[in-house]
Amino acid sequence: MVKWIVLGLVLFALLVLALAVRTVLARLPQLRRAAVALQRRQADAEALAGSAQALQARAESLQEQLLTAQHRMELIKAKRQG
Repeated sequence: MVKWIVLGLVLFALLVLALAVRTVLARLPQLRRAAVALQRRQADAEALAGSAQALQARAESLQEQLLTAQHRMELIKAKRQG
């Protein structure tokens, strides 16, 4: 009698496990699509980060040029005044 109860419990546990595995396997295509979309977004973010670094370098270069131009203007004004 105990054998049948144990066998029934084991079969029930296997059935629950099979249903859980089936649910996970059914969602795998959705998870794969989501993973591909996330990888695409990561690539886009990396590309934007590279562009941002290039823009930052350009802004620093322009800042240096501006300081040089201001310094030259001050020298020109000083020569005109005296």
